[in-house]
Amino acid sequence: MRIDLHCHSTASDGTDTPAELVRNAAAAGLDVVALTDHDTTRGYREAMAALPAGLTLVTGAELSCRIDGVSMHMLAYLFDPEEPELLAERELVRDDRVPRARGMVARLQELGVPVTWEQVARIAGDGSVGRPHVATALVELGVVPSVDDAFTQDWLADGGRAHVEKHETDPFEAIRLVKGAGGVTVFAHPGASKRGRTVPESAIAEMAAAGLDGIEVDHMDHDEDTRVRLRGLAADLGLLVTGSSDYHGSRKTVALGEYTTDPEVYGEITRRATGAFPVPGTGGI
Repeated sequence: MRIDLHCHSTASDGTDTPAELVRNAAAAGLDVVALTDHDTTRGYREAMAALPAGLTLVTGAELSCRIDGVSMHMLAYLFDPEEPELLAERELVRDDRVPRARGMVARLQELGVPVTWEQVARIAGDGSVGRPHVATALVELGVVPSVDDAFTQDWLADGGRAHVEKHETDPFEAIRLVKGAGGVTVFAHPGASKRGRTVPESAIAEMAAAGLDGIEVDHMDHDEDTRVRLRGLAADLGLLVTGSSDYHGSRKTVALGEYTTDPEVYGEITRRATGAFPVPGTGGI
């Protein structure tokens, strides 16, 4: 059983539509795929309508969080998308994305980069605009060779020359809100140091005590030493260990199913969730 619990669509910063994502997941031989767009659930309906037979959809979101000045992402699975408190917080984060992206465009222009808001908005389309869209604009302009190369201190990384902060949820509040909506929480790529500062293990221990369910270990941004360290930390704290592609379509080089989650861990996630349930495919449209 092949399970990928972290994927993005055009509802946020992926390049596959939700329908394309589930079809491509089935074609890649996945049995289970999670749709975890940034701070939004807008892709759910389209993904469900197109869900191929034999593929199960896990609904979720990747929540933007910050602790002690460090940005982090919290994967939330199988929560009630209409629960009022969590919905209000997601909307607050999402609504701050446009002024933040406009601010990054302005800073890039001050640095001599001929990027425009119209270019970034075109790239984002109907998706929830974010740094990857600005990064794609830099690639289009030939400023950097790849999206990953835009996430440096020279450009868009946390604290970088063109970085602009946005509203982000306190992770302890995120855990509380997701739990209140019947969902399950997993700290996404906690050791991704190339993205900027990482959250210390002491803070992860505090999150575990507050109800964090797991950490994402097998991920393209973790080298082998980091994975060994995180597995040990998870064992010490009693946390679930997941693996995921963090697929963004053509925006990243990673393929669907390149990293996967153990079926027993997936089973435990579904057992803990009460806000929603995995959706089995019936053939799609």
